[in-house]
Amino acid sequence: MGRKGRIDVSPLPSKLLVKLSQRLFADPAEQAQFQQCLLHPQPFAPCILWRDHRSCPVPFALEPPLPWQPAFVDRLAPGQKPGQHPLHGAGAFYCLDFSSVFAISPLLLLQPGLERVLDLCAAPGGKSVFAWVTLQPLLLLANEVIGKRMGQLVGNLRRCRIQPAIALRLDTQILAEELAQALPLVIVDAPCSGQSLLAKGSKAEGCFHPLTIRHNAKRQKRILANAAQMIAPQGHLIYTTCTYSPEENEQVIGWLLQRFPQFQPVPVPFLEAFQSHLAMFPCYRMFPQGGLGAGAFSVLLQNTETGRLRPITPEWLHQPGLIEI
Repeated sequence: MGRKGRIDVSPLPSKLLVKLSQRLFADPAEQAQFQQCLLHPQPFAPCILWRDHRSCPVPFALEPPLPWQPAFVDRLAPGQKPGQHPLHGAGAFYCLDFSSVFAISPLLLLQPGLERVLDLCAAPGGKSVFAWVTLQPLLLLANEVIGKRMGQLVGNLRRCRIQPAIALRLDTQILAEELAQALPLVIVDAPCSGQSLLAKGSKAEGCFHPLTIRHNAKRQKRILANAAQMIAPQGHLIYTTCTYSPEENEQVIGWLLQRFPQFQPVPVPFLEAFQSHLAMFPCYRMFPQGGLGAGAFSVLLQNTETGRLRPITPEWLHQPGLIEI
């Protein structure tokens, strides 16, 4: 009973959530904090990614930047709504969760001017925009297999004037065949169980169920196996998710390293404090109880093979169905 005889209707953690928290954290207090973040979501600071770094005065109150926070990213004071500002409609910035910035930030280690970058699971486009701002590739390819999400992806890339860029909708196996060893960088923001949506106050039905997790892990392995074939010698692959289950994160990467031993995880020094305690190799996690974002997993890998970047024919880039931004 609550105060004055009222019944306490606070939600209790499900058995599956309790089991997950026990697998993630040895400390019962941290288990409880994690559970509370999902059962009683609290708002996180809004975050914006500037297309051109500070191309105009910042019209928002800002949170102090973190040491590793990119210069073109701002965390805003709580309660602000940057998506309603005219600068958003004009494409001056992209709104995203700070967890996404965390997940994609290892790209800051790479040298700008890459010939090509492929965002393999690109919608709604935030990580594509981050890669374009960070690396200024000669060409950005943004792929999305779910048709109903293509409009959002194309709209965001056009609003933010991300050029030169091409949006496409092809299965990853087809891309693996057509673009074998042709890409210096592939981004895989993998479809997942979406457990961190709960920390944002959204729904993710069945996200803790073992069948859901196994289904997603199987799909992630397929996508990664195809992505690995596209990476040029000495090129990079970044894998991110917005979920917590080890089966979709550390264990998927462990599987990849066994199947494709030429890939090696790359340490990201500025994320050292976020090193996952569930893996012996460099990979990084953000959890909602840290107060920065809803949560994410990130790992950067490099193809250690030697050789040349395979060219892409101009005809392939202008085939029907590809959308120039």
